[in-house]
This record gives sequence, structure tokens and C-alpha cells, in this order.
Amino acid sequence: MGGLRGGSGGGGRPIRYAPLPSQEKFHRSGARFKGFSGPIGSGKSQALCQEAIRLSYINAGRTGLVGAPTYPMLRDATVASMLEVLNENEIAYDHLKAENILVMHDTGSRILLRAVDEFERLRGTNLAWFGLDELSYAPEGAWLRLEGRLRDPKAEQLTGFAVWTPKGFDWVYRKFIEQQKSGYDVILAQPYENRFLLEKVPDFYDRLKDSYDETFFRQEVLGDYLNAGGSLVYGAFARGVNVRPAVFDPKLPLCWAVDFNVDPMSSVVAQLWRGEVRVLDEIVLHRATTEQACLEIERRWGMPQAGIVVYGDASGAAMQTTGLSDYQVIRDFFTRKAARVTYKVPRSNPAVRDRINAMNARLKSARGESMLFVDAKCRELIADFEQVTYRENTMEIDKNKDRRRTHLSDALGYLICEEGSRPPVGDRGVRLL
Repeated sequence: MGGLRGGSGGGGRPIRYAPLPSQEKFHRSGARFKGFSGPIGSGKSQALCQEAIRLSYINAGRTGLVGAPTYPMLRDATVASMLEVLNENEIAYDHLKAENILVMHDTGSRILLRAVDEFERLRGTNLAWFGLDELSYAPEGAWLRLEGRLRDPKAEQLTGFAVWTPKGFDWVYRKFIEQQKSGYDVILAQPYENRFLLEKVPDFYDRLKDSYDETFFRQEVLGDYLNAGGSLVYGAFARGVNVRPAVFDPKLPLCWAVDFNVDPMSSVVAQLWRGEVRVLDEIVLHRATTEQACLEIERRWGMPQAGIVVYGDASGAAMQTTGLSDYQVIRDFFTRKAARVTYKVPRSNPAVRDRINAMNARLKSARGESMLFVDAKCRELIADFEQVTYRENTMEIDKNKDRRRTHLSDALGYLICEEGSRPPVGDRGVRLL
């Protein structure tokens, strides 16, 4: 198929597009509700945009909707991809930014651009078609509301569609694959299928093996559906590999990563050496203040001549009842001590999923390399690695199973994300300190 054509009866405007085999199956599916499930690099965004444009021509003069889980995702990824395809093909349109609507000149069709996280707002106008990006990150209620709006009596072809990356056996898996109903169809894209990507970046998938742990690699790159029900969050951890003596090197800065909690106030002490993260110590203080945590780090480690690097939870920048933020308390403490201190704190925390993947990739990458080692005295951190699990049938960490768990691994995760290959400074790429 050399290009897509919209319009009834096979007419319409030709579009420069050479779909991959999975993409072509998706476009040719005549199901009322259809999905495109695939790993990264499988052309999901292109498939979404091309299908939306095709349906806007088939349903000339009618209204459709393109959505994404959140507004930042809609603005930065979904809409940006849509406009790129339209501009590359010289398809005339008006982008009404205030209303977040595209109006197609050729057909008069309207495309509503909407975030679907607050799905109750999706009630209202009848739709001829709709398409959702990254469905596995959207609430099921959003899909159900849009199903109810797919009722334009003048539509030539009523269609609801979505693209996504697998995220465990979630509601998307159950609806489209496990309990597939009449009128539903799903195309499972194959890994390494995107020849255009490999022509431009031949080592694309090989490089991901260095950044992803084995489980995440299977999900993100191979497109596998994996069982997360009650499974270990840090499945890459192996006591025989990742636990070994860590000796303090006075020539290297001391890394202090903090998770701010009143009970317990948790932090880890580490050093970085040639890409390795070596965890020397853990500090767990019950009902302690930030000032007390600073005193404890001084008691154990003094003020190293090579300096201290502080990492931690971005929420520590929030004002406390004392009028100072946690980081201001830390800054004031070390200023009084005339210590050499730098800060690596993001403006906003990395996504939990990215933090977990970065940690597992350090514990054991898809290539089988381990670059994170923990001293045996860090018992609570090791317990986190061996005991923290996902909530059943979700990809969410179970923080209620044992209240002692997750704090130290969270703290270390902030350091790993700042020093690793996954988003280095939070989801906006801007440092707080």
C-alpha cells in the first residue's frame, strides 16, 4: 500500500505513507473498535495519526477526537505528531489553539484534541470517530465514555481506535485481548519490524539493552505482556551478585540520597566509580527531622574533603510548618559547617516506572551487566529489593503491604535516575537545585 486514501468509495487525498505490515493490518481492519499494540519503535504514533486523518476524510464534515492520557502528553507528543504528518503532506488545516481543535480545509471535518484523564468532561458532542494515544496509561472510564459518544448518525464509518505499549495484564489487555468481544480487533506489532528506524539508527535496539533491565526490555522493546500480579518490583536484584563489601574512597564525593518522611526519615550513602553505584550505608531514623538526619550523616561520615552530593525527592522543596523547605534546612546545615556540597534534585520527580526501570537496569541490564552494589550492612535496602512487590494485577508498587518498605529504594532511585540514562532530571528536564 503506497499511501492512505480517505473518503468513501476509495477516493480522497493520497498521503505519502509506506505502512509497515502491522500498520497496514491495523488500517485495513474494519472493526468498530480496534487497537494497535506494539513495542517502542513500532510506529504506533504514525499509525494513530494516519488513521485519524483517514477517518477525517471518510467522514467529511463530521467531528472526530484524538486524545491522550494527560494534557502534557497530548501537547508534546500526540498533537506534535499530528501536525508533523499534516505539514509533511501539505494538508491545509486551521489549528484553533484556544479551543484545541483542528479544522480540515479539504473536508470541513473537525478534530477535537483532548486529554482524557478527567474523563467525565468527555460527555457531549456526538462523534464519528475517536482515537487514543498510549491507551494503557488512560483510565478505562475514558474509553467507555468515548464509546458512548460514537453515535453520529451522519457518519460514513463509526470507528474507535487506540494505540499503546503493553503494560501488564491491565484493563486494556482484558478488553482487547483476553475478553475480546464482537466488534473488537487488535493488531500486535512485531519487534524489530520498523525497517525505517533501523536504517536511520541501526543500533537502536542494542543501545536499549544497556538502559533497560531484562523484564522492561521484554515489555518495551519486544512488546510482551508480562504478569505483574504480586511480582517483585526489583526482579533484577540478586543477593549473590549485587551484595558485596563497599569501601569508602576519600578521593570521591559522598553521595547522599534522601526520601523525606517523618517516620521513617530514610536515606542512603553511596559513591560513584566508573559507572558503578556503590551503596556504603543506609540511615533510617524514626520520627526524625531533617536537621536530625543532617546531624546523623555528619556523625557517621563527617564532612568529606571531596565534598557531598545531595539527591532526593523533589517534594522536599515544599515549605514545612517551620517556614523552611527540607532542602533549605540541609543547605543551612552544611553552610554552617562550611562543607563542600552540590545538589542534584529535579524540579519534579521522575515517573515511578522510569525510576524502577533505571534501578533494575543498574542491578542487571538486558546485557547481563551489573553496575549497582550494596554493602551487606544495608539490611533494610536489601529487604526492599527482595520484598517490595506490585499490587496484584497492576504495575503500581504495593506500599501498604509493609510500611517499612520502599523508602530506601525510593531514595536510591532518585540518585540512580539523576546519574543513569533514563530521564536525568525529572519529567520536565529542569533542575530544582
